[in-house]
Amino acid sequence: MNTNLGQFNPLAITFFFVFVAISLGITYWAAKHTRSTSHFYTAGGNISGFQNGLALAGDYMSAASFLGIAGLVALNGFDGLIYSIGFLVGWPIVMFLIAEPLRNMGRYTFADVVAFRMRQKPVRVASAIGALAVVCFYLIAQMVGAGNLIKLLFGLDYNLAVLIVGGVMLAYVIFGGMMATTWVQIIKAVLLLAGTILLVVMVLAPFGFSPTALFEAAANKYGDAVLAPGKQVSDPLDAISLGMSLMFGTAGLPHILMRFYTVPDAKAARTSVMYATIFIGFFYLLTFVLGFGAMVFVGQDAIKAIDAGGNMAAPMLAEVLGGNAFLGFISAVSFATILAVVAGLTLSGAATLSHDLWVNVVRHGSADENEQFKVARASTLVLGAVAIVLGIVFKGQNVAYMVGLAFAIAASANFPALVMSMMWRRFTTKGAVSSMLVGTITSLVLIYLSPTIQVTILKHASALFPLKNPGLISIPLAFAVGIIVSLASPEHRAEEKFEEEHRIHAG
Repeated sequence: MNTNLGQFNPLAITFFFVFVAISLGITYWAAKHTRSTSHFYTAGGNISGFQNGLALAGDYMSAASFLGIAGLVALNGFDGLIYSIGFLVGWPIVMFLIAEPLRNMGRYTFADVVAFRMRQKPVRVASAIGALAVVCFYLIAQMVGAGNLIKLLFGLDYNLAVLIVGGVMLAYVIFGGMMATTWVQIIKAVLLLAGTILLVVMVLAPFGFSPTALFEAAANKYGDAVLAPGKQVSDPLDAISLGMSLMFGTAGLPHILMRFYTVPDAKAARTSVMYATIFIGFFYLLTFVLGFGAMVFVGQDAIKAIDAGGNMAAPMLAEVLGGNAFLGFISAVSFATILAVVAGLTLSGAATLSHDLWVNVVRHGSADENEQFKVARASTLVLGAVAIVLGIVFKGQNVAYMVGLAFAIAASANFPALVMSMMWRRFTTKGAVSSMLVGTITSLVLIYLSPTIQVTILKHASALFPLKNPGLISIPLAFAVGIIVSLASPEHRAEEKFEEEHRIHAG
């Protein structure tokens, strides 16, 4: 097919600049209200449950969701659904286990909760290592998606495209903080849902609005194999490992957990999860239709010709069905998606560096407000630079797959310690530190030894670790180490503070 992707596209650029102008306007407004660390990290806790639900959806419906899953389904058929389902089923865990206790007990980061009844310094250092590993892997996916998108919209060099994204994102995180980030995420969620619904309507209209007829057309074009599992994930253990990582990883993502501090109380936190689950579930059903739509209307060869990872399937589908104008709109929405998620990630990483490491470890909790604010902004600058470098280094990876690895690290490093600290009286400082470090290191080492790094990237003949995703090994291991070390090293103060923690849980 002939496509305008990769050529100068004035309409797409117009949509792009309109969104950037709106987001910078929001940043200017938010900067006037961002006068303290509380406002910088949590918007002063003044976001409503519904607003936070939309912002959570905006934060979660990332480039991996829109660009990556549509591409995976378009190239692999039914198997792409494992990511849609996996990304969604983590939300009930967040709703019933995590949201309320987190809102009642913490200030800025999930480490506030884990460290509540433990010795602060070792727990915060260990949690920071895990949180920053998750943030970095997640940033890779977003920056790769952004680089491809801007390159194809503007015909710019990939590296320059990544620099532009990093620069725009830094502008509104450094000046507008969580207030700007929240409203950019809300606007982006509305735009993304509207654009996706419109695109799905255009996909299904020629088939009498029957998804079944669309699937039949895909099977006629590429064979019945596209409707059967086994193309993307053929090993049952790999499927279980990926499913565990996606399900438990949601409850360990620092930028998602941080959003629960932006609401006034625990009830609003629970309400926001309910709204987020509705929006996100609906969206993931739609991405599945988009993937098959791209398979039928664009074709797998055309998608691979533009981007081997399949990340441009949704914008190409928009161009085929709606012409240049719709391509411009969908591309601008995709860019908004990436900017909003990168902003949330950078903010959570900055909170880890400044609040957990600088204020509570280096300064022993005695840094004044002005100092905390300066360190928060400096941390944001550092993470922005890291995001740009990672985006350039990991050029060409499928973004949904890279996010799957970030979820594996979150599920291994953060989720076990967070759950045990809230649920188990005998959990200790040594147990928490061991669990977080073992979870982080094991997941990182196994990712490096996996077929993706060893075979796909480094071009070796085989890999030492057979699974593409480490969750099946690293998540149970993190739980087991936390339990064994805690039982071997009792901590009476941590047990005594468990009762106090439960009173706060109750709200």
